[in-house]
Amino acid sequence: MQEEQLSAAPAPGNPAPGNPAPAPDSSTPVEQGKLSIREAQQLVDNWIRTTGVRYFSELTNMAILTEEVGEVARLMSRLYGDQSFKESDKNKDLGDELADVLWVLLCIANQTGVDLTNALEKNFTKKSIRDANRHQANEKLK
Repeated sequence: MQEEQLSAAPAPGNPAPGNPAPAPDSSTPVEQGKLSIREAQQLVDNWIRTTGVRYFSELTNMAILTEEVGEVARLMSRLYGDQSFKESDKNKDLGDELADVLWVLLCIANQTGVDLTNALEKNFTKKSIRDANRHQANEKLK
């Protein structure tokens, strides 16, 4: 069943099986600092297939996503809330924790066949229509 999941919803532009993705260099979007969502999905998929062996199940990734979001919440409550840092939290980096959330989200999108670029574009359209005047009229935001 897991093999069916992997082959059923590959991210666009994957290398052929047995051909690992090239190592990042100065010509890659990662090194240039210009990584699109679609490219991120492809890079995660390539990493999973060449280094990570296979995707965890969708439900396992959902649990991992929840764990990672919890780590962001823990750090936010210490950085911006009233909680003090524990020794184990002092070296945590918010950017790294957010990237962990994004990584698992990209995994879930890949294994369920969701193109996040298209989904985000549709979401912007939906929000622009639905919320065209809503926030400007919200007295709480003024």
